[in-house]
Amino acid sequence: MNNKKFFAAVVGLGLVTLSACGSSSDDSTGSGSESKTVTLVSHDSWAVSKNVLADFEKKSGYEVKVLEDGDAGQAVNKAILTKDNPQGDVFFGVDNTLLSRALDNGLFQPYEAKGADTVKAGYRVDGDKVTPVDTGDICVNYDKAYFAEHKLAPPTSYDDLVKPAYKNLLVTENASTSSPGLGFLLGTAAKYGDDGWEGYWKKLKANGVKVVDGWEQAYNEEFSGSAGGKKAKADRPLVVSYASSPPAEVIYADPRPKTAPTGVADGTCFRQTEYAGLLSNAKNSKGGKAFLDFLLTKEFQQDMPLNMFVYPVVEGAQVPAEFTQYGPQAEDPETMDPAKIADHRDDWVKSWTSLVLK
Repeated sequence: MNNKKFFAAVVGLGLVTLSACGSSSDDSTGSGSESKTVTLVSHDSWAVSKNVLADFEKKSGYEVKVLEDGDAGQAVNKAILTKDNPQGDVFFGVDNTLLSRALDNGLFQPYEAKGADTVKAGYRVDGDKVTPVDTGDICVNYDKAYFAEHKLAPPTSYDDLVKPAYKNLLVTENASTSSPGLGFLLGTAAKYGDDGWEGYWKKLKANGVKVVDGWEQAYNEEFSGSAGGKKAKADRPLVVSYASSPPAEVIYADPRPKTAPTGVADGTCFRQTEYAGLLSNAKNSKGGKAFLDFLLTKEFQQDMPLNMFVYPVVEGAQVPAEFTQYGPQAEDPETMDPAKIADHRDDWVKSWTSLVLK
């Protein structure tokens, strides 16, 4: 899920987030001999424990290089623009809000990863162009200390966010450049329908919603409840983030608090699923296939929650107790048929931009 790396960076828990400054190195392009380097292109939230990645490299014989390319929306758009000469072999981080754009533009070549039959039915997609990897909920988070200090009940729903009591309190991400920003927009479209979402956003704008480019800025610079926001003296106690953000605030705090300093407005959640795929024209398709297989192993799936703060999609993969304690998935999140997202997303984003940013 997009841009939660701040938590990992705070404590340096030995996560691997290697980066490259261009396409695969020369040993990835070699003709006549099989490359031993696999280059992963991802948004900025990619993270994996060193020992887990090292185990894959040892067993497969491939060295993994990672090229991080900003927010998910930005990374997908760049991958599409460079698809004829891709920067790597595998792309991770396209989610259900942007999947049709990637598929319609021929970003991926067919490959069904080993273990695809172990993916829970609700997260599978038609065809073999992408591999489901993780899931989570985009939700409004709130700063518990702020609401306690102001003797104000935190919001619990989309409707609450437009009430005068919450004026100038919410920061969200740009729906045209940010995955959580787009997810929040789609959540409102699912909630209020084709005829109601624009009216809702007019009210939200009138109530002082602030829009920034991406999650990193929204959460770590604008949100008063985050560790980064406290350092930056942020003044927005509401932020569009993830249901898994509160456990991150607990797990990476030193000393660790008994309760999470942030909470989730359960009635503002939109279910997100992320996918990976073998890039068209990948220079090392064999290594890319091996890496996609790795993403569905229980070793990787069970490593994800405390690294990228997402839920596994493979049957039987275990989630750490503290993760579910502080960041349970929403019981009734908003969802939307991928076909409807494909049909309306670009028009909705265009309308949203004109309505909110101008």
